[in-house]
Amino acid sequence: MEKTPLDSGKLDISKKILYQPPVTELISVLTDGLTANFEKVIVKLGRCPRDPERQPNQYDLCGDPTILEIGGPAYLLPLAQKDKFYNIETLLRRIDYHGSAFVIGAGAGLWPHTTDGSNCELIIHHHINTQIGSVVNNSRYAFVDKCTGECVVAQHLSHNEQHQATCPILANLYVCKGEPGMVIKVYAKKRTGKLDFIASMQKALGNYYKDELVGLGGMFTMRNGKIKQHVMPDYSNTPLTTEAQLNDWLHFYEMKTPLTAVGTFVSAETELDLRVQHFHSFAHNNKMAGHYHIDTTPDTIEYEGYFNIASVLYRVDQPTNKLQFGKD
Repeated sequence: MEKTPLDSGKLDISKKILYQPPVTELISVLTDGLTANFEKVIVKLGRCPRDPERQPNQYDLCGDPTILEIGGPAYLLPLAQKDKFYNIETLLRRIDYHGSAFVIGAGAGLWPHTTDGSNCELIIHHHINTQIGSVVNNSRYAFVDKCTGECVVAQHLSHNEQHQATCPILANLYVCKGEPGMVIKVYAKKRTGKLDFIASMQKALGNYYKDELVGLGGMFTMRNGKIKQHVMPDYSNTPLTTEAQLNDWLHFYEMKTPLTAVGTFVSAETELDLRVQHFHSFAHNNKMAGHYHIDTTPDTIEYEGYFNIASVLYRVDQPTNKLQFGKD
């Protein structure tokens, strides 16, 4: 039996207008953060990417750029609150996001979309039209094979799943109209510092914009290396109350590039208890996917990213208790 989402009309939602800094200033801030951790760095304006090696092969990131943060790790830990199941399409209608929406990001997943489905990593990629209630679901679902312990990516969605935009527990989403345009293009090669690609930029934002909340969303591709990623297994029956217990429960993998990641990052947690960075990636051969941590081949790794500056953030169903771990 298919799982029924919560009523979006009854969920608490907070709206936060984000600071949109001058583009030249932001480019300088991001460049400084990346230069401290990578040997070669180029940050500039560039057109939204079209790359034939990826499927889907284009990410148009412009038009009404919005960040949507749903739920949070406090609904996963110490034990999963399985009633937390959200409908992204009706949430967009709730925040008056009218017409077409291109939605990408990182979240918890349920595979298959049934009451007895398993917990998994969700690499979100939706085309939604709230005016007519249509959904095209091109998301990836990565789960741990219960017999082998290997990472498996679902290869086929049912007809219903192809037209659903749902997720359990948590999600960090970048939403836009899917229009072409100019965005911030970031290239970094050969990691020399301890911070990963996203953390280099996120911490730079936090250090520079101490009195403002800045948020970006988009995608990046990793090449010429290997990446440490995790995949969640099915929900734990034992309470996970420490970071050590959480890491023992998670399954970690070293995944070969090329990989493409989608997600969001913001300058600070604030009173909204935001997740400052969250990206999930998928392999171009659709054989591997997971939650991005860091490259394990710093001498050869290359990153190419495209990000847009969000104008507003919506915090959906914020947990009342704030976790001190589990937000990496």
